[in-house]
Amino acid sequence: MKLLLDTHAVLWWQTDDRRLSGPARRAIATADIVWVSAASGWEVAIKTALGRLRADEPFAITVAADDFTELPVTLAHAARLQTLPGLHADPFDRMLVAQALVEGATLVSRDAALREYGAPVLW
Repeated sequence: MKLLLDTHAVLWWQTDDRRLSGPARRAIATADIVWVSAASGWEVAIKTALGRLRADEPFAITVAADDFTELPVTLAHAARLQTLPGLHADPFDRMLVAQALVEGATLVSRDAALREYGAPVLW
């Protein structure tokens, strides 16, 4: 199974936060590949700079420490994003949907609205 983690799922996994669902935890622990998007790194950087998030170490280090794989944003992802309807206002979430669709991955997110795009979403 290929998973792409929403930003909150990455952060909750790293801190063992109880808000991360049991099915999501089990899927992450047993997946063939767990991707973390460069878009999530961008989101964390912005929220940290604005003081809305605290990071003890660089996001890339924590991602690597969990043996997750970085997923760059590619032109194919951008092209798929362009075809998505404007159902969701968050540009980071829309990019994650586009990446999941292009890569054939299941998106791990508590945001049920992302299912409207037709990407598989696990929570």
